[in-house]
Amino acid sequence: MTAVDAAVRLDTPAPTPELIDVVAGHRRRRSLWARIPRPVRRMVSPVLILAVWAIGSSTELLNPDLFPSPAHVAGTAWRLLNDGQLAVHVGASATRVITGSVLGILIGVLLAVLAGLTRTGEDLLDWTMQILKAVPNFALTPLLIIWMGIGEGPKIVLITMGVAIAIYINTYSGIRGVDQQLVEMAQTLEARRSTLITQVILPGAMPNFLIGLRLGLSSAWLSLIFAEMINTTEGIGYLMSRAQTNLQFDVSLLVIVIYAIAGLLSYSLVLVLERLLLSWRNGFDGFEGRA
Repeated sequence: MTAVDAAVRLDTPAPTPELIDVVAGHRRRRSLWARIPRPVRRMVSPVLILAVWAIGSSTELLNPDLFPSPAHVAGTAWRLLNDGQLAVHVGASATRVITGSVLGILIGVLLAVLAGLTRTGEDLLDWTMQILKAVPNFALTPLLIIWMGIGEGPKIVLITMGVAIAIYINTYSGIRGVDQQLVEMAQTLEARRSTLITQVILPGAMPNFLIGLRLGLSSAWLSLIFAEMINTTEGIGYLMSRAQTNLQFDVSLLVIVIYAIAGLLSYSLVLVLERLLLSWRNGFDGFEGRA
């Protein structure tokens, strides 16, 4: 520090404790929006959508015959629930999604580990998975029916493929994106290969795996739409198809709401896993609103 800097510092009056407290208190003061619990804040957008929907229906800005009101759709849901139809269709779809997702996760992780850890695995697997990624699921539907019939097999395979590809692409990228310096440091410490994989590489790829899981679960519900077009009499996809044939717009909107809720639950599951598995990561969490 130069003499000039020292003189400036001596001539500049130090802030009083009162001033420090006032400034700190102002910085800590949060806006009214920031004081609302985050779960409540997250519900604002869905509630606004329902409100606009209800207002549009009540004022007849939306044709009630083509766009039934939320109350009408809720009444349809209650009727189908009492009849037992809704539970049957939702249960059948959930079973398919869970089965296909579990198989897809296992297959996707296994292939990603094989391709990511070894060059031989990469040479044998990566191009094939990239090709499958470019092929739409619905394009395989006729072939799967010919090869496997019209039972549950084609439906599970479509969902499994959608999930496995998303898991593979992101997990493989995560494995190959691990910092090489961390690997070299572990090798310098003479860590075993198994320790290197379980303590360095796989934890480093975990964020990408969770991204793949988020995309994979979304793909599972999208694949379900095509899967349940394969000669089925149970499932929310069948419920949607039947509603479109019979011009039951209330049932069609109900199915859309069910898909939305299922997607939200899948997203929430991934968020919980991120908090459990990535508790060590101190990432940016966004700015907090202040007054």
